[in-house]
Amino acid sequence: MARFSAAIAPTTTSSSPAATVAPPSSTPASRRFALNALGSLGMATLLGCGGGGSDSESTDTAGSGSGTDTGTGTTTDTGTGTTGTGTTTTCSVVPEETAGPYPADGSNASNNTYNVLALSGIVRSDIRSSIGSSTQVSGVPFTITITLTNTNASCAALSGYAIYLWHCTQDGNYSVYSSNNIADNYLRGVQATDANGTVTFTTIVPGCYAGRMPHMHLEVYRSLSAASNASNKIKTTQLAFPTALLSTIYNANSGYSASVRNLASMSFATDNVFSDGTTLEMTTMQANSGGGYSAHITISVAA
Repeated sequence: MARFSAAIAPTTTSSSPAATVAPPSSTPASRRFALNALGSLGMATLLGCGGGGSDSESTDTAGSGSGTDTGTGTTTDTGTGTTGTGTTTTCSVVPEETAGPYPADGSNASNNTYNVLALSGIVRSDIRSSIGSSTQVSGVPFTITITLTNTNASCAALSGYAIYLWHCTQDGNYSVYSSNNIADNYLRGVQATDANGTVTFTTIVPGCYAGRMPHMHLEVYRSLSAASNASNKIKTTQLAFPTALLSTIYNANSGYSASVRNLASMSFATDNVFSDGTTLEMTTMQANSGGGYSAHITISVAA
């Protein structure tokens, strides 16, 4: 696929604060509405990651199921294939979610059409720095493993599909939009699924900003070559994380001080994306030796 190395700073302006950087289908797709008003909002009026307010990600109430969050990194999920090897025969399509105001996927979001998917180097597993930079964002080390399966083939693994993952910093900011510069593209990356339908990203534990529960965004594409523009995506969704474990992490690490306060004021019931259930979007998360954490999840699409 053709990816371009241009690092272009758009001429539009943004009021989003700069990110803190270390030393430098069974579930209807319509269950949550997209951001219909984003096209008319200027960056100066947007709320969300980087703005210290809500991501303005709306939802309806027609979704089904509710995740069981034990606070230990486990969740009750009886509808999704769990092995990614084709041995599970019952799975449900992961809910369609809004990409939020900061996808940088070539779509018109926040009055900009930033597209990191066209950048040379965006296909990578470690997303803690901008492409070509050795400076990593601050945060607790974290790996997230995602397995993709097909509801139309007895939950068989989907090999060779591409997953674009992005999320905010420990301070609640998104790259690109925080600096108004596509060259600042940390915490964004694309990978192709292996023979087991799996990708693993090395990143940091995402922060919690006002108005949203901690989450990660992802888009699914049929191939790496298709993962060049949002117009080719076949699924957009979000991943959730166990509240109690995140609270422990935030309280133990000073860089997440704002997240302590924001998480205490939120719940899945009041979150405008996850309020109708997290069963198919809740990750299993645990501590690793060495002070980091890892999580995994199996999601399904109708391929």
